[in-house]
Amino acid sequence: MSRPAFFDAHFHIVDRRFPLFENDGYLPGEFTVAQYRRRTAALGVTGGAVVSGSFQRFDQGYLLDALAGLGPGFVGVTQVPHDVPDAEVVRLAAGGVRGVRFNLRRGGSASVEHLDRLARRVHDVAGLHTELYVDARDLPGIADTLAALPAVSIDHLGLHADGLPHLLSLVERGVKVKATGFGRVDLDVVEAMQAVLAVDPTALMAGSDLPSTRARRAFADTDLDLVARAAGEHVAAVLHDNGRSFYRVG
Repeated sequence: MSRPAFFDAHFHIVDRRFPLFENDGYLPGEFTVAQYRRRTAALGVTGGAVVSGSFQRFDQGYLLDALAGLGPGFVGVTQVPHDVPDAEVVRLAAGGVRGVRFNLRRGGSASVEHLDRLARRVHDVAGLHTELYVDARDLPGIADTLAALPAVSIDHLGLHADGLPHLLSLVERGVKVKATGFGRVDLDVVEAMQAVLAVDPTALMAGSDLPSTRARRAFADTDLDLVARAAGEHVAAVLHDNGRSFYRVG
């Protein structure tokens, strides 16, 4: 089926020229900028967001190198220690970083105890938003904190159907959601996407989650057809416009 242009709001680059850190006994295979371009050549990608994984911890070298290689239209989401200097935040923003990720599921990032203060500081210093890899069943304990932050997104539809009501409650309060990682979630992805869109059509943005590290199944091009089916009249927004707007890409 014909689809609109695609802003890939969530994918990973894994480049063994840069540090990698074993996480729970796992190290990913390589997935370079060149491999990403080949894999997505038929998807109409106009830009996207490179997201740091747990296995990259606080290394920024790979990310800035990837953004330079990908060129215009691509931005980064990184992980930083809670005491990262303001000057480093400014440097990362100048290199194309638009967000800071809190990986509450896998680790490798600043912890939840630093969420509020760090999220506010990186936004005040350089306009960076906050992203969370979190099971939505765990959202009630941090919901008020998240809703009060300037800009927040949650990865992979919140992962679990039992957490969907908590996720939707945050969407009502301005939080954005990524339709990503369909091979790692425990929910009906079409129903979950439609539920988010029913609350706020600007809240949902799609991404490939390539190379689908540790997912039960890898991203398939037909996942974008699922997005299109769920999005209906909002398909262009979900596949392209919402992500491009959230990441402040020209």
